[in-house]
Amino acid sequence: MSDTDLEQFAEKFHQDIIAGSRDTDAEAFSEEQFTNLMMECLADAGEIDDREICSHQARGIKVNGYAFFNDNDALDLFVSHYTGECPPIRVAKGDLQQQLKRLRTFFDRAIRRDYTNLEESSPAFDLADRIYQLRNKLTHVRLFVLTDGIAGIDAIEDEDCGSYRISSHVWDMQRLHRLVSSENHPEPIEIDLVSEFGKPLLCLPMPEENTVYTSYLCIMPADVLADLYGKFGPRLLERNVRAYLQMRGNVNKGIRDTVLNQPHMFLAYNNGISATAENVDLVDTDGGMPGICRIRDFQIVNGGQTTASIYHVRTKDKRDVSGVYVQVKLTVLKNPDDIDCIVPKISECANSQNKINTADFTSNDPFHVTIQKLSRQMWAPAKRGSQLETHWYYERARGQYQDDKARKITPKQRRVFGEQNPTGQRFTKTELAKFEQSWDQLPHVVSLGAEKNYRDFIIRYREQSEFVPDAAYFRLLMAKAILFRRTDKIVQGLKYGGYKANIVTYMVALLSKLTNQRIDLEWIWKEQGLSPALEDAVIALSRIVQAHITTPPGGKNITEWCKKEECWESLLKKNTSLPDTLKAELVDDDTVRARDVRARQKLEGTGTSGSDRDDVAAGGSAPALLSESDDYERFIQGLTPQRWLKIIRDATETEMFSRDQIALLRRMQKMSGRRIKPKKEQIQLVGKMLQIMAENGQKEGVKT
Repeated sequence: MSDTDLEQFAEKFHQDIIAGSRDTDAEAFSEEQFTNLMMECLADAGEIDDREICSHQARGIKVNGYAFFNDNDALDLFVSHYTGECPPIRVAKGDLQQQLKRLRTFFDRAIRRDYTNLEESSPAFDLADRIYQLRNKLTHVRLFVLTDGIAGIDAIEDEDCGSYRISSHVWDMQRLHRLVSSENHPEPIEIDLVSEFGKPLLCLPMPEENTVYTSYLCIMPADVLADLYGKFGPRLLERNVRAYLQMRGNVNKGIRDTVLNQPHMFLAYNNGISATAENVDLVDTDGGMPGICRIRDFQIVNGGQTTASIYHVRTKDKRDVSGVYVQVKLTVLKNPDDIDCIVPKISECANSQNKINTADFTSNDPFHVTIQKLSRQMWAPAKRGSQLETHWYYERARGQYQDDKARKITPKQRRVFGEQNPTGQRFTKTELAKFEQSWDQLPHVVSLGAEKNYRDFIIRYREQSEFVPDAAYFRLLMAKAILFRRTDKIVQGLKYGGYKANIVTYMVALLSKLTNQRIDLEWIWKEQGLSPALEDAVIALSRIVQAHITTPPGGKNITEWCKKEECWESLLKKNTSLPDTLKAELVDDDTVRARDVRARQKLEGTGTSGSDRDDVAAGGSAPALLSESDDYERFIQGLTPQRWLKIIRDATETEMFSRDQIALLRRMQKMSGRRIKPKKEQIQLVGKMLQIMAENGQKEGVKT
């Protein structure tokens, strides 16, 4: 990794922080945005499970975020050391240790209930109180120091504090860059079995070597497996297995019952686990069998529920698992370049009885690919007072926006890209899920956190197996994005003092419910903003929402209260009504039904039907592929002025094209009337436009 690569990465990251912090004068918000982006990267790579922002500092204590996982027996706490410097500067070891000490003090005070001086309605009080309530359940605590500099410290020793196993971790720009540049693969897990568990793991190597892999059969004590899962958590699991567990739940009742009631039979009854590694170190043992003393890049590809269930029995049921043994098949790949293609295949074959649908969880799912395509094609109308049409840029994979911008050669090209793709109109897959789930009146699910909400959204989307996003869907999706983000800005300006994310999702859900989803989303898309009546309603209703979620019954934890469906249902029971000014501009039910039908076309309903194709005029049907350049040239040159009028009408109605593109179609119409031959470049541009229209169900452009 060169210094130039690191500086370029840091500059892109810094620009993302600036973009997220825009429109606020609070210096602390930049640190909060940095924390959010850093944790988002770690969550995407599987280093952490989920995350919540919780910024608080006082004398001797500081915390910026947290996450509970493994059924609330493990806790991640985060503290940020944000410099705002780019290129990144070196951060002294003492500064990082000081931040770590302040974070540790927050945790220590929480478990002693020494936090009564905190404001009870604040997220920091909420977090401290939750730690105290779970103090007897927690077993593992990970403390993270996040910095945008270069850390002057590498590793920090783990420690035991009473019943807690506490580990400390430092993430700086160098380490984050390594993680992201390795395509979001987690840092490899290295296990020294001798130093950590006192002896090597006996193994039986495969009898014949080959050039691709070596396999070993082992019998692993359940205590060792539970210790590894406790230390590394979901990172121990290959990403598809991790996704499967998150969807289906960690604990298998049958496995648990065997460990509890027949531990001596576990090896006979259980299929064991399959795992992969980059390499292993072997030693000769006293008994003559080889033993594995060190494993690098250990990943479980089958047996996630076995692992999690054993861990659950030991930590939740408080049962001794020392007499339980697990069969392990460990495959070591000889060529590191084979890891990305072979490991998923091993996982797929090993899990064939419980199929893991990888596409459900990845950014390569056709849904995401189609949304990205639409976001690059469709032009949003210019905002009032501006002539500039723009894109809503879907960042399907992390870093796409900055990479696309960096590919522009000249400063002018980069400036134009930024103007046409403003950072305020960039959105990710987890944000997309928030927009949709809030509108679909699931604020309690959104409040579970970005990753959990995204997984729930994907499940609901998959239930509509034939649904294909199109231009109509994209327009409505972006209208929901505008509603969500404008609500966020309004709530931020009202300075309620905490729980903004919860207030916003509950606010959007309440508007959706009270209006029966009759808000004019088409108007929001065309205006790229909210009406004054809708903004006034947000202000008025947000006070009701804020008061409701911050006064849970029985003194419940506010954050946990927001995650309960009971919180949403009890809000709906309140005597809440819409302002008359907003009622006056709602669309009728027939309009809503027609709108939703257009936005949720089925797969078989798109494209050109046989009868439509028979009706194509002026040279027959349009060629299917743009590569058929001769056919396309003849087809386009044969279009009559009347046909061009229909194409112009349809292209305008789709709202997918810029004014310049519509102007090109008008020029083509005039040239057709004057029998002027268009240039090859004009034919290519128009051909692409016709293809885009056809792909998005717009048949009329080639229909008589």
